[in-house]
Amino acid sequence: MSWSGVLAQLLEIAVALALAPLMTGWVNQWRAWFQNKSAPPLLQPYHVLHKLFNKESVVAEHASSLFRAAPYIVFGCMALASSIIPTLSTDLPLSAAADVIALVGLFALARVFIALAAMDIGTAFGSLGARREMLVGFLAEPALLMVLFTASLISGSTSLPSIVDTLAHRDLAIYPSLAFAGVAFTMVSLAENARIPVDNPATHLELTMIHEAMVLEYSARHLALMEWAAALKLFNYSCIGLALFFPYGIAAAEDGYVALLGAAPVLISKLVVGGFLLATIETLSAKMRIFRAPEFLGTAFLLAVLAMLVNQMLGS
Repeated sequence: MSWSGVLAQLLEIAVALALAPLMTGWVNQWRAWFQNKSAPPLLQPYHVLHKLFNKESVVAEHASSLFRAAPYIVFGCMALASSIIPTLSTDLPLSAAADVIALVGLFALARVFIALAAMDIGTAFGSLGARREMLVGFLAEPALLMVLFTASLISGSTSLPSIVDTLAHRDLAIYPSLAFAGVAFTMVSLAENARIPVDNPATHLELTMIHEAMVLEYSARHLALMEWAAALKLFNYSCIGLALFFPYGIAAAEDGYVALLGAAPVLISKLVVGGFLLATIETLSAKMRIFRAPEFLGTAFLLAVLAMLVNQMLGS
């Protein structure tokens, strides 16, 4: 374990924790501008987190210890996931202990705890949101695994740093398997992060909300951790997409500290473009009924499987 690897690992976690709310604010701004509305300040998510952390938490009378522990577990899962995704460098000491399968497992663990906490209170909204969340997760996780397996077939490894190293050193070209996988990953990311067309993060209507229904009973620091975890999840999925389909600019293990520092502005530039594209997709899309979500995610799964088949047949 090198000191540069330890520095890269700590820097990646710090960057994820710091930039996740900023990316959410960036997407919210562009959504408002596209809808010809007055946009909230770019730093609004930080102000909201600061306000929530300084409030007194109110917990339901019959809430169990699971309800109180869930925000910390969900936030910890998202923070740990950000530490094994190559965003600045592929020299990550923690990557040896977790591959893409473990990464999907972390997302699944967070989903289970937030769903259990939503049902713990026994409210109608919480149970409704938990059922919908598990339905989306049940359909999205296989598609995400197929996308990651497509990339692992190309690199011959399920380790994300190895995948990034392999893809970054390939000739710049459009590979059919990665093209299909990219479309599937985009669809899964929209569903997993409660974005349009599967969910709308800006609404509290009973017929549409999924994520918001599960966190309605939280307040103060518990709600802050949930909102921060949601921002981290969006950041993590964005970085997974960048690592798989746009791995250029990520420092390699043999590069020095200068390359590590140079990877930071590259990452920010890619996230700026990615946030703009996300807001564009949400603005141009319409919210679908929850009963259409299986069709949407089933299409994503078929595209991901098609990506694997194309890779096996064409080798690209």
